[in-house]
Amino acid sequence: MCPSTATAETPRPDFSLVFPPRPGWVHTARQAMRTALTAADRADLIDIAVLLTSEAVTNAVNACLGSGCSVPVTLYAEWDVEGSLRVLVHDGAPGVPKESAPGEAQENGRGLLLIGACASEWGVCAHGPGPGKAVWFQLAG
Repeated sequence: MCPSTATAETPRPDFSLVFPPRPGWVHTARQAMRTALTAADRADLIDIAVLLTSEAVTNAVNACLGSGCSVPVTLYAEWDVEGSLRVLVHDGAPGVPKESAPGEAQENGRGLLLIGACASEWGVCAHGPGPGKAVWFQLAG
């Protein structure tokens, strides 16, 4: 199950970004996260949140490109009541990403390992209507 702090009083995340599954949008997702954390006066989380967002969005874009999926990728970010940042990246590609240890010579495949090592919590879940999945992570406040 995907985590959420949404209630009847606050049904939406603090911000969301919807974009086509194209590599150029990874930069935009990083900038959106940087802007949101700067506006929230949380410079302490910028570096790690931008890095993990970049990994999750890159994985989503690559999954879509590899499967021919044209469903937009969605980035959600919200604050929970304890001040932790929750980030969720949804794509419409089939399948579930798996954490694996790539070979030394491989240039990719470390995104989920990095998310798992750096986030206070993380996971993969079904989210939203239609096909696809979401990778989410939380950074303690």
